[in-house]
Formats: sequence, structure tokens, C-alpha cells
Amino acid sequence: MTQWIDATFVRGGTSKGLFFREDALPVLGEDGDTSERDALFCSALGSPDSFGRQLDGMGGGISSLSKVMVVSASTQEGVDLDYTFGQVSVTEAAVDYSGNCGNLSSGVVPFALSAGLIEAADGWHVFRLFNTNTSKLVDVGLGVLDGQAEVSGDLMVPGVSGTSAPIELIYPDPAGSRTGSLLPTGVSREEFEVGGARFEATLVDATLPLVVVPSTLVSLDGTERPETIDASAPTMRLIDELRRKAAVRMGLCQTPETAPEVVPKVAIVSNPQSTTLLDGTELPAADVDILVRVISMEQAHRAVPGTAAMCLAAAALLPDRDSFVRCIIERNNPDWTGPEVRLGTPSGVVTASAVWDDEAQTVTATSLFRTARVLMRGQVAVSD
Repeated sequence: MTQWIDATFVRGGTSKGLFFREDALPVLGEDGDTSERDALFCSALGSPDSFGRQLDGMGGGISSLSKVMVVSASTQEGVDLDYTFGQVSVTEAAVDYSGNCGNLSSGVVPFALSAGLIEAADGWHVFRLFNTNTSKLVDVGLGVLDGQAEVSGDLMVPGVSGTSAPIELIYPDPAGSRTGSLLPTGVSREEFEVGGARFEATLVDATLPLVVVPSTLVSLDGTERPETIDASAPTMRLIDELRRKAAVRMGLCQTPETAPEVVPKVAIVSNPQSTTLLDGTELPAADVDILVRVISMEQAHRAVPGTAAMCLAAAALLPDRDSFVRCIIERNNPDWTGPEVRLGTPSGVVTASAVWDDEAQTVTATSLFRTARVLMRGQVAVSD
């Protein structure tokens, strides 16, 4: 039997997903059980799909196109909206709520304005959001025109065709989003045994938990296209083993086998080099501070998750030079002081920022500019 659920299709940054008003969905079960909603989300997006296409749903067959957001007007003082992000598996009937999505977060306010959850006069506004996945606040600045989020503008986001109006994401307290600490293990470099060899990685948690590893340790040079990384079974096995062992070290799970699917993500970093982007253009080495390839949901990202970009900016400001991010940047640019970091991704340069507090010895804010657009409003079909 088919149900029709009110939903909106939204692009946020380099991600796309289905947005739902909280009151359009089944009430959560006892103790916050999400199983009824999970089944609805999987059906709407077309999961599970062993062919990896999500052809029978609204998903796009890759992690960045298989997402949902649940949004409601907030009852918390000083907060405009509450939102929950769900990462829907492509090949399994599963939804992971273990982390936030920076790219899709840029679509929350445009959706809320479109859905009538909030109202605003024309002009620039900053809305305060509460992300339930991480229990963290997010400030979103954007322009409003005729009661809706502005669309026309000059900002180009690598990986998105054309230009659009800027949306600023500011995370005012990003450290310890899931682990409670910027450095979950207390040090900037951890040692692992992976695939029978010694590995070193930086484990950092700012907006999301992230494992940072030099490209050479996973047999890459850092300029590879996403599909090349995905096709290298030995490399992907190493990355998955490292990610799962790091999840245990970060306190996200008890065993590698029970590691969450969404976090930690893995950032493969390398020295600035000239690279060919996905659109065939050349990215000069001088235009970036560091090259990055991010692995999310066992796939190489075609650009960079917004939360990962901000986490890398935070890692660059760690005073301990053992941080792989800071080490690479300062090796190539000794005069670099931040706060901006230019990340060379497969789709182009993404610039993220972070603010370091010397007294508190932590990152007190991260930020990133994105664009977003409401693509379609209506109802989505879900099967019982």
C-alpha cells in the first residue's frame, strides 16, 4: 500500500536530499525509536538497492545524494529551528544518525522558509539552528527576498554548476561534536597497526569526528579521482580498517565491527600539487594549501563534506605540529597563520575557516560558505 508524505527536494552545497517537516512524519517510538521513520526514508529514497542506483526512489546512488533532513520550529529560547540529519544507506535498509551534514545544513533555512516554519522580512538574516545529531548550535546567515531564501548570486561552490546566493554556516562551538573533545585521544597523532603495517593518523573532532591520514600511507599520491580510489580494493580495505579502529580510539564504539557508518569520516591529505578536476580543468598547486580526498560511507567524495572541510580548518590551527594538516600546510607555506584553509578537492578549491582560542586551547568557531536551492515541493510515495 502506498502512502503519500509531504516532502521537499533540496540541494544544499554539494549534497541533495529529501526534507520533511517533523509534523508530517510518524511520531517517534518508545525511547526515541526511529524504525518507522527509517522504513519511510529508505522507501522514499529507493534503498536498499543492490545495483547501487536507488532507481526506485529519489536517491542518486551515492552517499551525497542519499540523505534526509527532519526540521521543526524550535521550542528552545533563542533558537529558530531544530533539525535532524539522516544518512540513508544506498545498498542496505539503514539510516545513520551519528553525525551532522554541513552541506545539507545550508538547505535547512531555505526549506523552513518555503514550508512556512519560519518567516522573515527581506534582507540579510542570521538564524540559529539546533542540530539534534550533535546537540550543537549552528548559525546560518542568508538573504531573504519575497519571504524566501535568495537564490540568485555570484558565489560558485566547487562541484555545483553555476552560481547562487551565499549562505554562511557558522558553528559557534564545534569542538567535541560527538566525542566531547577536540582531540578525543588527547594527542595530535595516533599510531595504529593496519593491514599488518604501522600507521599514523590525526584524530580530531570539530563539527564531526575525522581521521586524517597522509596519502602515502594508503598508497595514493593525493591527486586521484574519486572513482580511481573507489576502484582500488586494497586501498579501500586499509581505509575501512583504519576508520573502524579509529572509531574505537575516539570512543564512538566498543569494537571496530560496531563503528557507525557516518562517522568518523576519513580525510586523505597530501602536499599541494597540480591536479586535473572532474570538469577537466587544471587546478594549480599554488591555489591550495593542502589536497584532500574524503572517504564517506565507503565512497570517495566528489568534493568535500562541509563538516569535514571545517574540521580540517580546525585541525590546521592545532598548536601541536604533529597534526598532519598543520604539518603539511606549514611545510609548504611557513608564513601561513590562518584562519582560512584552501582545500584542494576533486571538484575545486573549498575554503573553510576556524577560530583558535589560545587561553582555552580549543577551536571556538568554524565557518563555511555554501549555496542551496529548493528544487521541488510536493509529496513523495512510500510503500508499507
